[in-house]
Amino acid sequence: MAECGASGSGSSGDSLDKSITLPPDEIFRNLENAKRFAIDIGGSLTKLAYYSTVQHKVAKVRSFDHPGKDTEQDHEPPYEISVQEEITARLHFIKFENTYIEACLDFIKDHLVNTETKVIQATGGGAYKFKDLIEEKLQLKVDKEDVMTCLIKGCNFVLKNIPHEAFMYQKDADPEFRFQTNHPNIFPYLLVNIGSGVSIVKVETEDEFEWIGGSSIGGGTFWGLGALLTKTKKFDELLHLASKGQHTNVDMLVQDIYGGACQTLGLSGTLIASSFGKSATADREFSKEDMAKSLLHMISNDIGQLACLYAKLHHLDRIYFGGFFIRGHPVTMRTITYSINFFSKGEVQALFLRHEGYLGAIGAFLKGAEQDNPNQYSWGENYAGSSGLMSSSPELCPAQRARSGTFDLLEMDRLARPLVDLPLLLDPSSYVPDTVDLTEDPMARKYWLSCFEEALDGVVKRAVASQPDSIDAAERAEKFRQKYWNKLQTLRHQPFAYGTLTVRSLLDTREHCLNEFNFPDPYSKVKQKENGVALKCFQQVVRSLDALGWEERQLALVEGLLAGNVFDWGAKAVSDVLESDPQFGFEEAKRKLQERPWLVDSYNDWLQRLKGPPHKCALIFADNSGVDIILGVFPFVRELLFRGTEVILACNSGPALNDVTYSESLIVAERIAAMDPIIHSALGEERLLLVQTGSSSPCLDLSRLDKGLAALVRERGADLVVIEGMGRAVHTNYHATLRCESLKLAVIKNSWLADRLGGQLFSVIFKYEVPTE
Repeated sequence: MAECGASGSGSSGDSLDKSITLPPDEIFRNLENAKRFAIDIGGSLTKLAYYSTVQHKVAKVRSFDHPGKDTEQDHEPPYEISVQEEITARLHFIKFENTYIEACLDFIKDHLVNTETKVIQATGGGAYKFKDLIEEKLQLKVDKEDVMTCLIKGCNFVLKNIPHEAFMYQKDADPEFRFQTNHPNIFPYLLVNIGSGVSIVKVETEDEFEWIGGSSIGGGTFWGLGALLTKTKKFDELLHLASKGQHTNVDMLVQDIYGGACQTLGLSGTLIASSFGKSATADREFSKEDMAKSLLHMISNDIGQLACLYAKLHHLDRIYFGGFFIRGHPVTMRTITYSINFFSKGEVQALFLRHEGYLGAIGAFLKGAEQDNPNQYSWGENYAGSSGLMSSSPELCPAQRARSGTFDLLEMDRLARPLVDLPLLLDPSSYVPDTVDLTEDPMARKYWLSCFEEALDGVVKRAVASQPDSIDAAERAEKFRQKYWNKLQTLRHQPFAYGTLTVRSLLDTREHCLNEFNFPDPYSKVKQKENGVALKCFQQVVRSLDALGWEERQLALVEGLLAGNVFDWGAKAVSDVLESDPQFGFEEAKRKLQERPWLVDSYNDWLQRLKGPPHKCALIFADNSGVDIILGVFPFVRELLFRGTEVILACNSGPALNDVTYSESLIVAERIAAMDPIIHSALGEERLLLVQTGSSSPCLDLSRLDKGLAALVRERGADLVVIEGMGRAVHTNYHATLRCESLKLAVIKNSWLADRLGGQLFSVIFKYEVPTE
């Protein structure tokens, strides 16, 4: 299991049990602020869910109030920064073996300060078995919930809120997990839950589902017959035996009957003709491993064929498999996948879920949370507090695998704003934000993991420097270092631990770990200073642009956008320059740019388009603060406004690196408006609108954007999208297809990436795209 370092907010306590590797305050984090509980108790595993409020630090900015002062002449920053406490909601899901249930309940009882509820929602067979124990230990009344309703609610919740939740399993692929981008509309689908028996449910909407079939031949059958055949009583031991067995020693194949493939029927010679068929005629003993493997194939093929027939009958092409029979075991997923592919001729997808084990607990929690319904909000997985999907290779991370069956964690943070698709995406169901899948690209994965490891010292130094008055900043920064380092090592061995591994997910994990140790915005002081310096240069830059002829000015504006984008503290090549040469400025950045023709250069097409009618409304996703937004983006915005184009300027809701945030953009716009009549009137007349993206990432996922931004894009009829910066336009969205014209522009500030793209450091990407009719 990925490590689960303490957040600093959990209670400390004695170890639950000598065999438990993790301290209990790392398992039950933030327990003193727990509000509601739900529990799902199966035959061998307990899944506990609880909701807590988390207090964390947030860096806030606000304008100084100095009436009558000419602030441009002062040497003061353009705004003040204050650190405030904010409370947000978090969902915690913990999975552990039933062996530990009593000790875990004792720990919860001892550290539960005050909970708002006197009821705990419970589901699963164990809800009956352990009802008295739970009520006695926690002094909470147990309210039993329907198992199937809970499963469906839980499944809908994870599919809606965790983008890389579902995956296909491909035996010979490297890696074997292939994650799916969730469709914006997840319905309808088939859920096949394989517990003791098999339940097959058609799910049509959030609350509409129908049990359409099932079978008594399920996980219990495998376990029961396996125990009779092998004398092995433990389910996981039986699966382990199966993983080492050779089913062809026991099963009769097509070639055993026909001497080869059956050409008439188009059947392969290696296809199973009769499960256990050889055991009736062969006069010998069969190994436990071979019998277990044959049994697993028999049960899985039967379930696969049944599921496939129901999917075909109801015209569904997606089947999600769950239940204790699956539990992430490769040999089980492999046989079910083979069966579905065979019987559907590849037309139906067998899909598995990263958090399949939590569906019941999540559903039970949702059933008890109607008053503050979590479904009203968008949620995001907190990579700092979650353990990942385990590797199928026992030799990898043996220490982590040894404890993976004991405890497993999922944490989800409630996002401040509901997130939806950008309406301008051509096909939301096929949109993939990330340009490179590091899970599938070993060379790129090795490079980027090393890159983030090497950058760690600089991030720690920056975090400490951002809080000079804090006596424990160095200690917290060291904890951050250890946690993020451990995450990176986990991802080296298990690149699929949190879904598809990308540069975006590495950046997001780092931000989550920084927040965990109360470093909400390590670059706040840097941004404050750089915004102040850039504001003093704004009028001079605009005057220079206005003095140019029209055609010359258009190129200068684009070069200004690109030069501004050089100022990126997240790029080592740039941060080294900025730290060694404090005088490095806008003009120096222009000289760093590659000369035309650029690496990707459709500027001439853009210029021709500008000679035509103005766009109705441009949506611009800004990147960095300081020179980038003030001397690059705002002059470009000003030109669009002058042409008669409305502008929606979208900035991050929360901080990441030195990216400009929405709250900073409001202050910057106010200061620029005081200097520039075009910006001033556009703000007053609402032809220039500043909005937040709903994101706190250096990258951009156009399928998870602020609902208000999406509504504004529709209302204003945006017909141009401008995406700026390496994170937003190269690491993500480089291949994104939109319904309208788009500009994707960035300066490549990473030597390895430049080389891979066929360029050099400071090569330019300028991609102007027009949708095909």
